Amino acid sequence: MKRLLFSALLAGSLLLPMASAQAAEPAEYLMCGGDQLQLTVYNHPDLSSPLSSTANPYIVRPDGRLSVPLIGDVDVNGKTVSQVQKEITERLSEYIVNPLVTINITKLGTTRVYVLGDIKRQGMYELEKSHNLLDALSKAEGFTETSGKRKVYVIRRGEQEPFLKVNINTLLTKGDTSKNITLHEGDCVYLTSNGKITFQKDIMPFLSAGYMVSEIRDND
Repeated sequence: MKRLLFSALLAGSLLLPMASAQAAEPAEYLMCGGDQLQLTVYNHPDLSSPLSSTANPYIVRPDGRLSVPLIGDVDVNGKTVSQVQKEITERLSEYIVNPLVTINITKLGTTRVYVLGDIKRQGMYELEKSHNLLDALSKAEGFTETSGKRKVYVIRRGEQEPFLKVNINTLLTKGDTSKNITLHEGDCVYLTSNGKITFQKDIMPFLSAGYMVSEIRDND
């Protein structure tokens, strides 16, 4: 009985499940386009961020890549600072003996996503610090009484079908954080009304030709 009551309370609101799910997530920040970094390679000022200049050469591009002298582009999107630091250190070791690399984020980038459909406040939102599904839903002020939580669709710009289909109930009631997927720049999160979709009316007016979408056929 206590377990049933807890599940009902958990599924009944958006804010409480978000807090519970997010508390179980890794605390490390996942990097994205727009992040500005202070990168230091000790004893190699030519590779390090200038301390006095306002022109920072280490800014993650919108494609999630960072250009570093000697080694070229590094794909940092969706990685932690420690993962990127390790990769840069390993790649620089081909040119420098025992390089000592540190990275600090001086300014967070933002990920712009759309949240549409049966949600309290539709629109385009900029996500900072965290860039996952629950963050987007929170920005849009959460579910309505008729939101179909078993079928939340993520439509990605420039990608072919099938879409990502997420059963958000397993995240809200069971704490399955694998469902709290990381969103990318330009993603469209679409919530159905109790699992039903009116594609032409609800989705197409908001999406440009960059979204290779013809139809969402699974309305079961």
